[in-house]
Amino acid sequence: MPSKDTTVDAYINELPADRKEAITALRKVIKKNLPKGFTEQMSYGMIGYVVPHKLYPAGYHCDASQPLPFMSLASQKNFIALYHMMLYSDAGLKGWFEAEYAKLGLGKLDMGKSCIRFKKLDKIPYLLIGELAGKITPQQWMEQYEKTLKR
Repeated sequence: MPSKDTTVDAYINELPADRKEAITALRKVIKKNLPKGFTEQMSYGMIGYVVPHKLYPAGYHCDASQPLPFMSLASQKNFIALYHMMLYSDAGLKGWFEAEYAKLGLGKLDMGKSCIRFKKLDKIPYLLIGELAGKITPQQWMEQYEKTLKR
């Protein structure tokens, strides 16, 4: 459910205790590992990690007033969702993530094109999410985004 909150802290403070704990832990591991250049903000009703206009002036092609989205974190009705745009556009990264997730023995990965759904909060692979967050720099994402737009 998209939130109307304008700050990340307000968004987190409105969550139920179990979701608040999981989202806070995910946020912490993402921020610890995310390469310099990305910024955190509320974006599309979720916690977003974006390439700011100062690095990518064109903004998001769907709405140029918005910065280029990269990752988002949301508490949905029945799960916590992590959206990672590069998983959608880079088969190598997606394959790596799926293989590493399988090694953890957490059961079947519930994943769409760029969305990873965590229905069981005790099965969130925080360290793997941190590793995923650190794999792509803003420059790499901008280059991949440009390639994808040209297709």
